[in-house]
Amino acid sequence: MSSSADQNLNKLFREIRKCDLCAPHLPKGPNPVLRVSTSATILIAGQAPGIRVHESSIPFNDPSGDRLRQWMGIDVDSFYDQSRIAIIPMGFCYPGSANRGDLPPRPECCRTWHPRLLPMLSNLGLTLAIGTYAQNYYLGKLRKKSLTETVANWRDYAPAIIPLPHPSPRNNIWLKRNPWFEKELLPELANRVAHVLC
Repeated sequence: MSSSADQNLNKLFREIRKCDLCAPHLPKGPNPVLRVSTSATILIAGQAPGIRVHESSIPFNDPSGDRLRQWMGIDVDSFYDQSRIAIIPMGFCYPGSANRGDLPPRPECCRTWHPRLLPMLSNLGLTLAIGTYAQNYYLGKLRKKSLTETVANWRDYAPAIIPLPHPSPRNNIWLKRNPWFEKELLPELANRVAHVLC
């Protein structure tokens, strides 16, 4: 890294990697997983790492990632090119699991790190707000009453932000119930991603 902005981000990233704020609440211990660069033009704001991502330290290294890449219309190499795509979940560490999936992301990450990280990403042209927690943060009062309503009204937030459901296989039923998502939103998502990355 050469510029002062890059150096500042690198310093902050090292701080984040040492973070243990949530350690008492994390069943597998801290392992912050994120990818950032001052040159990134797309931000993927997800929920929190799952167990597989925790073990590999590679974000979206799971079936959810496969589906997300398909939605975006990009290959694995493009997805993991952090000079172009930043991946900053609402919680950086695996929060543990509950009966119906993973626990919510720990709130400490959002409060502590996001306000310091986001101003350093000055080249963003597109933010993918994946799931309720990211949509609450990035859309605030503009978010609709439900995730489905928010995603259905994605044009209200485009082109800068596109809200998405989580690409987890657990959402297969949601996708079947909302065929408009695949027919209307996904082609526009792929076009927007291609435009911002070009």
